[in-house]
Amino acid sequence: MILHRVENWDDAYSNGPNIPGGERWPDAWVAPAEAYREELKVAKRAKLGVVYGDGPRNAFDLFLPEGKPQGLVVFVHGGFWLRLERSFWSHLAKGSVDSGWAVAMPSYTLAPDIRIASITREVGTAIEKAAGMIPGAIRLTGHSAGGHLVTRMISATSPLPEAVRKRIANTVSIAGVHDLRPLMNTTMNATLKIDEAEALAESPALLRPMDGARLTCWVGAAERAEFVRQNALLANVWTGLGAETAAYEEPNRHHFNVIDGLADASHPLTRSLLA
Repeated sequence: MILHRVENWDDAYSNGPNIPGGERWPDAWVAPAEAYREELKVAKRAKLGVVYGDGPRNAFDLFLPEGKPQGLVVFVHGGFWLRLERSFWSHLAKGSVDSGWAVAMPSYTLAPDIRIASITREVGTAIEKAAGMIPGAIRLTGHSAGGHLVTRMISATSPLPEAVRKRIANTVSIAGVHDLRPLMNTTMNATLKIDEAEALAESPALLRPMDGARLTCWVGAAERAEFVRQNALLANVWTGLGAETAAYEEPNRHHFNVIDGLADASHPLTRSLLA
């Protein structure tokens, strides 16, 4: 029998220092994201900075396919609820847009300006706004903290109105953090300020899925053990609560390049999202 115990929680959730060349990110995303935004602006298929709330970060970019959209994809970015914003990820809309879907990418207020519970509500408002602009089915995906936020949208205590919930056909959480309790042991919690009550209320793995929830938890096989564990955790728990779930570990992918497949219409990650 082999016993496991995490001794260093900061290291367990630290990605860059544990990936060869990890210091290249997030800067490595800037140029392809900017190029894609410019391409769709020229084609008049980008609506940038659509406001959904009163905060300075309460806006999303909407990328449109040629012709009538089949529906709406929403991508929610990561950064441990502490950093980054929508402009880093624009190129990841390409796989879905090329497949005929509109893609909304929101920014949201970051900690410590608000708590995670309030970020959840902001993302819900962004999705509701985008849903009002694009008819049809809705598919959600998010990376890391964004994986947490999109799975909160399909939990029983989702902030989304019932009419929007009923339109959600599929959700893919990519390297998502689904149980917030371990983060209470990290130094970043001095900023996040997660307490036991918030962890219980905001961790999808501790909540019931909404009726009809369909979820894939996708992670890089070369990621930190905690992200691999968190990935399997939610799929496991929600299967037992009646949701339709799958868990997948993509070979030879780490925390930063596991999302690359979203830029390719033929990649299994995009196909899983749009299935």
